[in-house]
Amino acid sequence: MSYFMIDVEADGPIPGDYSMISFGAVLVTPGLQQTFYGQLRPISEEWIPAALAVSGFSREETLAFPTAEEVMRRFSEWISETTKGQPMFISDNNGFDWQFVNWYFHHFVGKNPFGHSSTNLGSLYKGMQKDCFVNFKHLRKTKHTHHPVDDAKGNAEALLQMKETLGLKIRLD
Repeated sequence: MSYFMIDVEADGPIPGDYSMISFGAVLVTPGLQQTFYGQLRPISEEWIPAALAVSGFSREETLAFPTAEEVMRRFSEWISETTKGQPMFISDNNGFDWQFVNWYFHHFVGKNPFGHSSTNLGSLYKGMQKDCFVNFKHLRKTKHTHHPVDDAKGNAEALLQMKETLGLKIRLD
């Protein structure tokens, strides 16, 4: 089983009506050497300036990005090339990140290589600590910059810390 930490930046709150602008993925293994970064041309005329601003791109810049079909196909191929067993999707905010990645895979590739499930890193940490009010973010090493690879890497570092220092039983191939 291979765990992929994912982070998404979008120009609005939901896929279809709005667009995923960029995303980052990190294969969670010691060293965190294998990453994927995708920038996607908007698929909708709708966008919220404040949401897009988080990504650091202007609307004009995003209109020059590669098509969603091209990027999602490359991402699917990368997952296939780096996966041992079933790929598992994990993110800091899987309610947001999963909806975009799942929707884009189904619409532009025809299937989601992650299947039908995702894991929320924050909920996993809260369960380990038996405390719904704790936060894992102090376990990150990489600064949270809103560049999706940086953010996915920081979250992957937290997952590795949960394994190495807190005893999380997880197999990372």
